[in-house]
Amino acid sequence: MAGLIPQSFINDLLDRVDIVDIIDTRLQLKKAGKNYQALCPFHSEKSPSFSVSPDKQFYHCFGCGMSGTALTFLMEHDRLEFVEAVETLAASVGLEVPREAGRRVVGDGNAEIYQLLDAASSYYQQQLRQAPVAIEYLKGRGVTGVVAKEFAIGYAPPGWDAMLKQYAGKKKQLLAAGLVIENDKGRTYDRFRERVLFPIRDTRGRTIGFGGRVMRKEDTPKYLNSPETPVFQKGKELYGLYEARRAVRQLERLLVVEGYMDVVALAQHGIPYAVASLGTATSTTHFQKMYRNVSEVVCCFDGDNAGRQAAWRALENALPALEDGRQLKFMFLPDGEDPDTLVRSRGKEHIETLVSNAISGLEYLFNQLTSGLDMESMDGRARLASLAEPHINKVPDGVLKQLMRQRLGELTGLRSTAGQDSSNAQQSSKAAPAVQTSSSGAARPPRRSASRLQARMLVTLLKAPDVIHKIDADLQQRLAGLPADDLLGDVVRYVVSHPKADGAQILASWVGEPDHALLLQYSKRPLEVGFAAAQEEFSAGALRYIEAEERHQVKAVLARLQADPTPDNLRRYWQLMEANRKGLGSGGTLDGVQDPAEAQ
Repeated sequence: MAGLIPQSFINDLLDRVDIVDIIDTRLQLKKAGKNYQALCPFHSEKSPSFSVSPDKQFYHCFGCGMSGTALTFLMEHDRLEFVEAVETLAASVGLEVPREAGRRVVGDGNAEIYQLLDAASSYYQQQLRQAPVAIEYLKGRGVTGVVAKEFAIGYAPPGWDAMLKQYAGKKKQLLAAGLVIENDKGRTYDRFRERVLFPIRDTRGRTIGFGGRVMRKEDTPKYLNSPETPVFQKGKELYGLYEARRAVRQLERLLVVEGYMDVVALAQHGIPYAVASLGTATSTTHFQKMYRNVSEVVCCFDGDNAGRQAAWRALENALPALEDGRQLKFMFLPDGEDPDTLVRSRGKEHIETLVSNAISGLEYLFNQLTSGLDMESMDGRARLASLAEPHINKVPDGVLKQLMRQRLGELTGLRSTAGQDSSNAQQSSKAAPAVQTSSSGAARPPRRSASRLQARMLVTLLKAPDVIHKIDADLQQRLAGLPADDLLGDVVRYVVSHPKADGAQILASWVGEPDHALLLQYSKRPLEVGFAAAQEEFSAGALRYIEAEERHQVKAVLARLQADPTPDNLRRYWQLMEANRKGLGSGGTLDGVQDPAEAQ
């Protein structure tokens, strides 16, 4: 990262963009007085409650409470990180995002590489139209012109210097982009020759590299990828993710396959949510990237021993990314089949049946660990416990981790195991159940699992705790008033009462407590924006978080009232309804329940 994005640039950017234009390209906006309306993309509804104000350059949903600027909309709707959202907005108005390095403001530095790679992609697509051998190859694989265009498939012509001739005088830039190679004798030649080329695009649609596939079985290697460059790291990128996000408005699932042709063939047959790692095992970074876009990832493997080994490696890499609410599944193919051949011979429904029947990754974990063990013996159960602990410890603290421990307990017959996370601290059989305590010694109820928004806000608090002192006083008070089982509220209360505390002091105050490991994990994540931008993002997130929390409270009280309609529960329900009436919409009342004040 070249540096932080100046707040002055972000302010200028938001002044230049029109939120209506940004949202209108993604939703069907309709004029409604001074504002525009649409069905909310963040929750299911039949009548529009999502409003966009061109005067205020702000959006708000009166149904679910989501609101913000053009920047926050891109982060939530397109599921972009903050920096990606800024870059996307900047590109829409033709601006280059600067970075602050100390007092010096510098540009990205890679703009020329991106431009050259995009130009090369267009060149390769043009070459495909003039190459009957490549066209016949793609037709033989069942690829239509429409899909070839959607994926920008191209062709690298024969010869050693096509790119050098096409971009004469740009040898240095071609080397930096990975389009040509220079050997130890100083000879320079094209990297891709006589191959069908698949452009690899980032989430913004920019070409960052290529994958080349041979057309004859005797040619090797079968696949050839771009090398590591300033804009391309294969351990972080996924082929087809940009296309999947563009094809499916509400992307809920990703299917991880092996090759480029698998992704293209599946899209050709109506399965547009497949992605492929680029000749490497699916890494933890890959999984984190996928889970920023979807809640369910299905990994597809061959059914042979090699496929099982690959599944195990993927499982180990996925565990650190399995926060609560995320699902991992494994799908194994018949021997000799791959997604490309299978979808062409058996069709879309067969593939989707296999996806639906995919085995849970965590069940696969325990199946593999128990394989070969005598679970009837004490030694076998003890061996399972020792094998499982390192894997369970990789999973972030939360409900999922607790369920894994529960499953291990069912298999071993043990109520607790060595190495448990701090939320299940070691206890003797006669000890009272573990109770979380705050740094002041007060009893603290069990935590609810962290949401993605809460995690982002905790990262900001740990990296820049002063944001809590800069936001609106009412907003700060509402955050500090969050329930005792909410970690964000607990951290806010600590920072408010310790105005000079830094991230290290916050962490130190949680040492020995159940949440320390989670906070330590958040403290290692980078804060990629300046303080002012972090403050704006934190304020917008705080409002959304509080509204969601208030709706959660109302639902909980409503459930208690329905189960036990006492005057106290009724009064509590109406108190919450009055406090939160503005953000609840028409669906939050309980039919037939009279306000206690009116009843009197």
